[in-house]
Amino acid sequence: MTPGPNHVYLAPASGEGASILDLAEGQPEVEVPTCLASGERVLGVAYDPFTDHLFLRLAPGNHVRVVDRPARSIKREFEVAGLPPTGGGDLAIRSRDRHLFFVHPTEPALVESTLYGEFVRRIPLEGMSVPPAGLAYDQQHNQLLTLTGGDLATISVFDLDGHRLHGISLGRNVLPGTLAYDSEAAELYVALEGEHAVGVFDLTGALRRKLPIPAAPDRPFLDVGPRSFLRVF
Repeated sequence: MTPGPNHVYLAPASGEGASILDLAEGQPEVEVPTCLASGERVLGVAYDPFTDHLFLRLAPGNHVRVVDRPARSIKREFEVAGLPPTGGGDLAIRSRDRHLFFVHPTEPALVESTLYGEFVRRIPLEGMSVPPAGLAYDQQHNQLLTLTGGDLATISVFDLDGHRLHGISLGRNVLPGTLAYDSEAAELYVALEGEHAVGVFDLTGALRRKLPIPAAPDRPFLDVGPRSFLRVF
């Protein structure tokens, strides 16, 4: 992959014909269709820069829609084996093999699947008693990051077997439901509570900057990644 500019993708929770907002700092915003039908709800979004595809977790919570960003159309859809359809949660993607990780809707655990939804394994999260409120993947260190809500949110870092490595306390209140991580810059992206903005935090939990969200979608779900000039299928 030849990396290009870093982009932030914001998906609304619902709305027939609603669009994903494609933001790059210093560049005009662009809309990408979600292809949502009436009654469908977004539960999480993940972006794979190697294929330039957006993965939308939809209600029911085991259904995934893959949107080809350049073609602005549905690439495919599938259901995830071993993932309960009740409830939902965030998702993340490991770009080297495009395995997907899903927040379990009722347990402090993740479900890993292949690119086509085949069950790989269940990953219990050490030290957690409830499902995480957001999920991201560190592509450089092969680690999982989760968001836990509260007055001041916490990021927990896990290895791929679910062992907790350390935690990061964020210095601002944030919205639960979504988390993104820029592995190159080592920055966390979380929607800020009470503001139409995404907060960008460093690994000490300090707020580095804010990205305003024009016409903010209702409870935006987000992911971040560099734009690729070469796609791998």
